[in-house]
Amino acid sequence: MISTNDVKPGMAIQLNDGLFQIVEYQHVKPGKGKAFVRMKLKNVESGAVLDKTFRAGEDVDRAIIERKDHQYLYRDDLGFHFMDMETYSQFAVSEDLISDDQRFMIEGMTVVLVMYEGTPLGVDLPAAVELKVTEAEPGVKGDRVSGATKPVTVETGLVVQVPLFVDVGDVIKVDTRSGNYLTRA
Repeated sequence: MISTNDVKPGMAIQLNDGLFQIVEYQHVKPGKGKAFVRMKLKNVESGAVLDKTFRAGEDVDRAIIERKDHQYLYRDDLGFHFMDMETYSQFAVSEDLISDDQRFMIEGMTVVLVMYEGTPLGVDLPAAVELKVTEAEPGVKGDRVSGATKPVTVETGLVVQVPLFVDVGDVIKVDTRSGNYLTRA
């Protein structure tokens, strides 16, 4: 148990509705009446965001969310398979937990799995990943404005807009938050 006076953004708490991560926290002391705490909470499983108000000093259940390095091995009909880097144990994670992050994951890469009581909740990717270009149209110079781009397909199937000089076989760095081209690696 932890008091609502001691919580901070980023902490996770267990409520009757499920597991929530604190996005915003505000301690309010009105002129009349008792102080209260207003929080913006994000449901870890569904991603839904809600506002909730607690009395100041009220106890809530603190949830310990574990973040551990795992190696992404492969994907099959059971889901995505990962290996714990410390114990070398392997397990599968369902496709709905990975969602859009699969566009940036290549076999053998190290990712951080977010887990609660041994159950995977999701994956945290690095800020940028290096991916090999598998398909690219030839960049034709012409009467274009400077900074022209073309679409290329990388090894995971993701389509990225890149400068004209990028060709098949090049390795590019892609931002995992936006999906944008950063630089050639």
